[in-house]
Parts: sequence; structure tokens; C-alpha cells
Amino acid sequence: MTRFALTLEFDGGPFMGLQRQAHGPSVQQSVEEAVFAVTSEQVRMHSAGRTDAGVHAFAMRSHVDIAKDISPFRLMEALNARLRPNPIAVIACDVMPDDWHARFSCVGRSYLYRIANRRAPLTLERGRAWHVTRPLDADAMHRAAQALVGRHDFTTFRSAHCQANDPVKTLDRLNVRREGELVLVEAAARSFLHHQVRSMVGTLALVGTSQWREEQVGEALAARDRTALGLNAPPEGLYFVGAQYPD
Repeated sequence: MTRFALTLEFDGGPFMGLQRQAHGPSVQQSVEEAVFAVTSEQVRMHSAGRTDAGVHAFAMRSHVDIAKDISPFRLMEALNARLRPNPIAVIACDVMPDDWHARFSCVGRSYLYRIANRRAPLTLERGRAWHVTRPLDADAMHRAAQALVGRHDFTTFRSAHCQANDPVKTLDRLNVRREGELVLVEAAARSFLHHQVRSMVGTLALVGTSQWREEQVGEALAARDRTALGLNAPPEGLYFVGAQYPD
């Protein structure tokens, strides 16, 4: 049995999320079915993160265990052939030690949230960014975001359906910057609560449109109350950027 690490790029629009769902298609189901088509083996894919419906990935790290004698390159090519026309691509494939785990060995995760800040409707970015028509002050958003960096109780910014035992997380980085019409929010931590990034972005957008004072973000955090949340940003602007592992 060989453990293969897969790096996946995908458009989350057609899927109910990364993990298998009883009520619709998922990235996990698509990859597992592709592995079966290539190897005739029933496998279970494990991943570094869990993404909701509509959330995308530049480089989701996952793994599968396969008994068939096959090289990483041949496996990657065969999976990509079987995954078509689903918007999923295996962009890297490596053999890993048996004790390496895509989720449990991961020591850091990073996300990018893309906001298209313009009056005109989206065409090329439709489904791949949150369309905000009111002008956003990215500098004010960045200043407000720094109140969330560090170790905190993020109850305010977690989904009511979050299954994590502890709402305390350490947020390593939360940066906001503008690139033309795009406002980009970068978040990094060892792990995140369900909807944490989207909740933080939605609240920061209220600061960017001057609906909230910058200080209100820290006040909402201190409230440790989901009802203090300003806004939950939609899924289509969120991208899983990468997973970090010990060397």
C-alpha cells in the first residue's frame, strides 16, 4: 500500500463542498471515483481543509492509499483524464511515508478572499469573487483586521454549526490590500473554525464601507457572541491557498 499526496486545484462552484455530501456532488467523491476508475480500488481521500459549497482551492493537499503499483506521474495523469470535465485538477502527486497525514500532519493553512469592488456587474469574475459595489477602504479594513490577529476566543466569528470543541484559535496573519478593482484578504493560521474567514471578511467589509468603526471589530471579537457578527461573506470569494507541513 502506497500513500500518495495529491495537490488539488478546483472550482468549488458545481460542488456542495470538498467533503462527501449525501445531498449533492463533492470534490472528494469525484476524486475517489476517479481513483476507482484507474485502480479498481475503493479509497477514502483525506484533506488538509474542509471547504463549503462554492469555495475554491489553488492547492488543497490531500492523500489516498493505493495498493496498485503505479508511479506518481502516471497516477496524476490518469486521475486528470478521469476527472474531466469536472473543474478539478491534480497539479502535483508525491509518494509520502505511511505516517504522513494530509490533515493531521498539517501545521498551517492559508486562505485568500477576493472582493471585486466596482459598480459594473461581474463577467469573468462571476462566481469567483464577492461583488461589492460600494467603495471599500482597504487601508481601514487592514487596520481593523489587526485586532483579530493573535490568540483569541473566536466565538463571534464561528458558524452556529461549527463542530470544533474549542473556539480559541491563533490567527497568525490577516492582511488586506487593494490591487486595482480587487480587495484581497489573506488569512493564515494553524487551523480555522467553520466560517471563520468568511465571517471576518464580511465584518471587515462593513468597516470598508464606513458602516462600522474600525474599533467595532475588536468589540465584536470581545463579545464572544455570534449575534455581534456584522456580516458573513459569501463563499464564492474564498480560496484555500495552501497547507504547510514540517520539513
